[in-house]
Amino acid sequence: MPSFDVVSRLDHQEIENAIGNATREITTRYDFKGSDTSIEKKENSIIVTTDDEMKAGQVNDMLITHFVRRKVDPLCLKKKELEKAGGNKIRQTYDLIEGIEQTLCKKITADVKSSKLKVQVKINGNELRIDGKKKDDLQSVMKLIEDSNIGIPVQFINFRD
Repeated sequence: MPSFDVVSRLDHQEIENAIGNATREITTRYDFKGSDTSIEKKENSIIVTTDDEMKAGQVNDMLITHFVRRKVDPLCLKKKELEKAGGNKIRQTYDLIEGIEQTLCKKITADVKSSKLKVQVKINGNELRIDGKKKDDLQSVMKLIEDSNIGIPVQFINFRD
């Protein structure tokens, strides 16, 4: 019986590379000359420390640009509120979203069931397994999930015939 898995995984090495490239760009840009701006990655978050909100916005744009260049979906970044850091600095924190939450799994399952396609959806932790008798039905489910605009990057893996 044909099946595939729907997952949301991150390539942490590519994220490290994107952060390194953005840091390198900050050191060479004229508008960041003399500012103390840093980007660091911890576990599942990215912390940007800079002088003011304008620079924080520019670093945000830079991060998104470098994520796209490294083929990492920028939807995996969840921006938190700006907060004050010590000494007239601003700290911006981004959470890296990995895995599909239970509420989102249930929403995807409901969408697939309402489409009346003859497939079964099983929730396995933070992944989904979709089984069906026809490959065409599975491909229709893939298209449905891509078009549903769920707000996180998803990948389709383990396609078995």
